[in-house]
Amino acid sequence: MPPEEGTPLADVIVVGAGIIGLTTAWRLVERGWDVTVYDPAPASGATRAAAGMLAPASEIVWGQPSLYPLMVESARRYADLVERLVPGRAADVGYLPTETLVVAFDHADRAALDELTALQASLGLRAVRVSSLAARRLESALAPGIAGGVSLPDDHQIDPRALCAALLEVLGDRVIRSEVAGILREEDITTGVRLADGAEHRSGQVVLCTGLTSLPGVPSLALRPVYGDILRLEPSRGTRPLLTRTVRGLVRGRPVYLVPRRDGSLVVGATTREDDDPRPSTEGVHRLLDDAWRLVPGVLDTRLVETMTRARPGTPDDIPLVGRLDPGLVVSTGYFRHGILLAPLGSKVTADLVDRAPVDPVTLATLDPHRFDRPHPTAGGAP
Repeated sequence: MPPEEGTPLADVIVVGAGIIGLTTAWRLVERGWDVTVYDPAPASGATRAAAGMLAPASEIVWGQPSLYPLMVESARRYADLVERLVPGRAADVGYLPTETLVVAFDHADRAALDELTALQASLGLRAVRVSSLAARRLESALAPGIAGGVSLPDDHQIDPRALCAALLEVLGDRVIRSEVAGILREEDITTGVRLADGAEHRSGQVVLCTGLTSLPGVPSLALRPVYGDILRLEPSRGTRPLLTRTVRGLVRGRPVYLVPRRDGSLVVGATTREDDDPRPSTEGVHRLLDDAWRLVPGVLDTRLVETMTRARPGTPDDIPLVGRLDPGLVVSTGYFRHGILLAPLGSKVTADLVDRAPVDPVTLATLDPHRFDRPHPTAGGAP
């Protein structure tokens, strides 16, 4: 636990200033720790590309029973995180507790959506079927030929860029724009970090929130890059915003989403590919625009203002790696598609590990960074 009042504050170094590093650092500062965050380009990796869907229901897929409770619990914690970070100003970080609408392009997509709705219901998640007419009453920009949909009242959204800007403002000069080149160790215990310029900084605890970046001296982790193309569209001058809530859809079996921002722009995404090419894919951009148009024809009246590709840190079971690697080193990475959604829970567990506070043993086992070294009953499996 942090030192008693009146004693010198303990040092914690957080390496990496994506959404997980920033929320973890913020929590530790709240708890009284003296925190320094190192990152040469804060919030510029996968976090910058993220759409910000807080979607425990619509992100559910078959075969990931250990991930479901983490997503649901983290989504439940979001309102409290936002209120503590920006009291009374949730709209400033784009936090919108509006429902998500999931629609089907054709009857085959409708059947697939029905199967997913059954899974959501079996897990106790709220999912309400709506007709195509009812869906278009909710969002008039939807194509008249859609085959119905589902309303997910507990799937919300936030603007990751605005959220990170608020975190960076609160953390202030605790965030140092320097690159960490390695960790310092004494008798197999991490004692600090070495910067790219050769400077060494000691600390009581080091927290690695480095995504896919590996550092010399850190044990190899089961991570792989999963690239995704994502687009940002702006409405034509003088036109009204197309959507008021997040619309997700299935178009001939392919998922697509459109997330509205306060300024009327839309985030459209996202592809998933493992080809190790960090540039936007022409095929991916075309597919996203085509699928978005089939659900919301008005996207053809917008302007394409940004195409972006970022690598998300994936794990073999798509569940993060959070745990202690040695008495001075904690790791928190591998959040794949769910870094924004899982930030409240992931940052709390990581901060609890630094604090040496109690953590739910099932959660610890699920997130165990060593779980791929040996069989574990809570990892993977079928529902």
